[in-house]
Amino acid sequence: MEDTFKYLRENKQLLITKKKSALKFGDCVSALLAPENENVVKSIDNGKPEKFNVNVAINTTNLMDSHDDVHLPGIWNKSIKENKNVYLLQEHKMQFDKIISDDLKVKAVTMTWKELGYNFEGTTQALIFSANIEKDRNEYMAEQYLKNRVKNHSVGMQYVKIDLAINSTSPADKEEKKIWDKYINQIANKELAEEKGYFWAVTEAKLIEGSAVPIGSNFATPTISITAEPDKSTPETIEPEQSTQKSLADIIFINKKSIIN
Repeated sequence: MEDTFKYLRENKQLLITKKKSALKFGDCVSALLAPENENVVKSIDNGKPEKFNVNVAINTTNLMDSHDDVHLPGIWNKSIKENKNVYLLQEHKMQFDKIISDDLKVKAVTMTWKELGYNFEGTTQALIFSANIEKDRNEYMAEQYLKNRVKNHSVGMQYVKIDLAINSTSPADKEEKKIWDKYINQIANKELAEEKGYFWAVTEAKLIEGSAVPIGSNFATPTISITAEPDKSTPETIEPEQSTQKSLADIIFINKKSIIN
């Protein structure tokens, strides 16, 4: 592990520059053991609607992903105020035939892991897309959602502020140890970070798009709800959630007439 720390220490700025300079997709680069999501969303059984609404978690904070990155609460606050042109895509492909929806609302909402369906303690800030889907826009992905086959999502982004956290007693890693001590206890799967001895702490990123993917680097990105009627409420200013916590019904804009349990 000391060899790893030495490499990270000597190449820290180069590695940070590389991470910040690339458009990053939250796709899986190595298998993480993902716990089963206890919230089961039922498929719609009403004649396959041509238009419907989905609420999905595009990203969650306080979780170490397969890139060794930990996104931290507040990461999206600046970007979701500035970026009004956000898409829900199929597998990060910015092509006309891969757009699932551009009629959506974006919120960053603090919620417990258990509200999201995972048996972790503590909270996460979930990046929620409430997207109206028209079946003829991307018929294949509309069917995948309607049949409850979309289990994971992923965010397309560019890192703005990132730092290295190392669990080291070396004086040479003093600053990195401060980052470690600051965040380690809020990481839901901190045993993975403790096993590796380091992680990358991401405090700001530019949101570009969100995608439906087979497996994401962050496994806690499920489909939360599917409702038969599109959300027709007046579009609101895209802003991060300011309250510390809301009920799941508030988070996902549930319509009382929803047929989803």
